Amino acid sequence: MTPPFWGPDFEALAQEDPEIAGILLSELDRQRGGLQLIASENFTSPAVLAALGSTLSNKYAEGYPGRRYYGGCAEVDKAELIGIERAKELFGAEHANLQPHSGASANIAAYGAFVKPGDTVLAMSLPHGGHLTHGSKVNFSGKWFNVVSYGVREDTELIDYDEVLQLAREHRPKLIICGATAYPRLIDFAAFRGIADEVGAILMVDAAHFIGLVAGKAIPSPVPYADVVCFTTHKVLRGPRGGMILCREEHAKAIDKAVFPMMQGGPLMHSVAAKAVALKEAATPEYQRYAADVISNAQALAAGLADEGMRPVSGGTDTHLALIDLQELGVTGTEAEERCDAVGITLNKNAIPYDPQPPAVASGIRVGTPCVTTQGMGVGDMKTVASLIGRAVRGDDSAAVRSEVTDLVSSYPAYPAD
Repeated sequence: MTPPFWGPDFEALAQEDPEIAGILLSELDRQRGGLQLIASENFTSPAVLAALGSTLSNKYAEGYPGRRYYGGCAEVDKAELIGIERAKELFGAEHANLQPHSGASANIAAYGAFVKPGDTVLAMSLPHGGHLTHGSKVNFSGKWFNVVSYGVREDTELIDYDEVLQLAREHRPKLIICGATAYPRLIDFAAFRGIADEVGAILMVDAAHFIGLVAGKAIPSPVPYADVVCFTTHKVLRGPRGGMILCREEHAKAIDKAVFPMMQGGPLMHSVAAKAVALKEAATPEYQRYAADVISNAQALAAGLADEGMRPVSGGTDTHLALIDLQELGVTGTEAEERCDAVGITLNKNAIPYDPQPPAVASGIRVGTPCVTTQGMGVGDMKTVASLIGRAVRGDDSAAVRSEVTDLVSSYPAYPAD
């Protein structure tokens, strides 16, 4: 059964292109039928999906509100201005740019605004939880810039701020990046601000993973400390797939020029409007309760997995995700991902700090609670989820686990049809 908000538009698609319509239905069934524990995914609201599937997709709007290179932009200008004001108010930011197509695009723009190829950048090591755009040799960041990497301590698995300071003093980077994709703990933005000020660097926070928790006032905000904050809109924030940038007013012109015309052309106005919808949703008390519940669920899930013999890296989590070391079970991340997928549990293999396995194999998994929390699951359910993951990873009766997964998600349906 399709969600009611697909309505006649889906019927038209089914008539015109049943092959693609069938894929949409199959993906809906997949999302509804299993546990979605990818930390970087969420279920957007029907309102966000409606904006994404709107006539704003038809409009080419190169430029910015009031300064477009095409006519007929009066209505899309309104949508973008509304989104900008909502972002500034929600995050207490001086300037906002909603046009980046992705988090990577937002990061590219930040590089473009503040550094030139060959300049030194200090950022978190990918194997220790950083992102591809933080200096990976296969990424533009590692190819175009002299990236110096910091990591986590081997004993605590926490960011070593003394090392960050030492590296900053030694290498004098023009740009310092903090933020990660697989770091479960809070980041000390004030410490990074102090380090950046000492060496005269721009401080960029890549908040792609945790910005939704900031929006919900569940964790401290990087905005008062950072020169620029880049993030995606489709994780905990529960918006459409896309990116966004917040910055201080003094950097507004540089950031806007780096987004357009340096980094991309026409914005995706249907996505910009959908971002505005998500920002309005994130400003509600209901969303604040959601953000707090995401963290409580992640902490309960990490504790439950520890009971299953899987070690949470750094001892737990302060955010929406947990990084889990599987070495004590003698199972690789790849094996765990495949076994979980076979029973309807979607998560991802992930390297752990100082991992003896190559990244394509990995010794860990990463789990996140944005989706299951959106569905209404609570702390009590997380013990059940942890048990299901444990049984799946160990290779217990897969048919029984699959059946129990189905029973659990049927009590918390994603996109209920009524």
